Amino acid sequence: MTIFRSSLALRLMVEEARKLTEHVGVHERIDAVLRIMGDGFGGTYGKGRPLVDALEESAQACLLHEEFALAQRFQRFAGYAGGKLFLDTLENYYDAKARQRSEEFMRRMAAMGADRAVSALEALRAENPDAGVTDALALFRGIARSTGHLRIGDGEGGIQLPTKFLKRLQEFGHMELILRDLPRPASAETARMVSEFLEDVDAGMLAQLLELRARRAGLASLRVAVDRPESSEGALHACLTNQEWIFGGAFVAELARRQYAPDTILDIPLLRGDGSLHVVELKRANIEKLVVRPSGQLMLGAPVHRAVSQTQNYLRTLDEGREAILARYGVDTRRASATVVIGHPQYVSEGVTSQQVADTLRTYNTHMARIEVITYETLLESAERMLALSSAERTTGRIEGHTA
Repeated sequence: MTIFRSSLALRLMVEEARKLTEHVGVHERIDAVLRIMGDGFGGTYGKGRPLVDALEESAQACLLHEEFALAQRFQRFAGYAGGKLFLDTLENYYDAKARQRSEEFMRRMAAMGADRAVSALEALRAENPDAGVTDALALFRGIARSTGHLRIGDGEGGIQLPTKFLKRLQEFGHMELILRDLPRPASAETARMVSEFLEDVDAGMLAQLLELRARRAGLASLRVAVDRPESSEGALHACLTNQEWIFGGAFVAELARRQYAPDTILDIPLLRGDGSLHVVELKRANIEKLVVRPSGQLMLGAPVHRAVSQTQNYLRTLDEGREAILARYGVDTRRASATVVIGHPQYVSEGVTSQQVADTLRTYNTHMARIEVITYETLLESAERMLALSSAERTTGRIEGHTA
């Protein structure tokens, strides 16, 4: 059951966000949010699905005006209003005082953890004065294994925690932990080396390198999910959220809104540079009958045809509602294109090779106009090549810069 939220804190954040843009179209969407929330008379603010939709539409308007940071802000607002994010998480992003409180709590927790670790090591030394690194590792591995308060539930996966712990986990799941104001280097030589390094740092290149690192981490997470046979569509979707780069350079952003017509909820709606829509439909990676050989010839199995039929219905619905969707959301859905990501050769039965799967899909795709079917293997390999090219370009630029 969805738990909708609203609060004075959210209204204040929305009002503050409105000041960050000058686009009339974005202001209109934000004003719609504020009208739904109301003035809080009686201590209550408007909430529910209309508020979530209005926040997502504000994010959509920001994307169309290339205000990506503001779009992300409204996506997070929608996540809170829709019960997916706690207010503490939003405050950590957009309330300086709340962030300071969280940082203080983080420092105390880190200090407490380090203090407990020191106590454990001191106890080890008292018991065994000759203990070394191997003994210390064994000690902490034992501590990790002896957390007797953990229990196995009867659900289908995940972790169940009291709300107060879940909120804290979500905060640190969203927050980046960094070290600031560290003590001076231990020696003058170290200080000189650090100073020279910082003088040579190209801020733009550093940002690009950090982006590459984040992309590698996202890709590694997707690969782990694909290699796990029990991974659901939801687990794979989580790895691909806000990772539009994986699908190629033709897309400028993942759209906040996933529903543009009744009974049509898109997995990943991507925005092309020309303002048109591209639909990504995700299915499981573990599909045994991805490719079959009923009469000696390889052909795609029933799961692929069902996925393609479902996507065809989406595109037809989007075509039929093009005028209304364009007027309301500013997205052109006429003749939208789509990609179906389904299966992986490692799960296919009957001794079918990866190359045979690729050849079968290539034959199938040559007869398709608006829908392309690919496997997670193809998606991962393509993304790996993109990262390799980006890394090579960064390295070349760095070498040329030093040469110059």
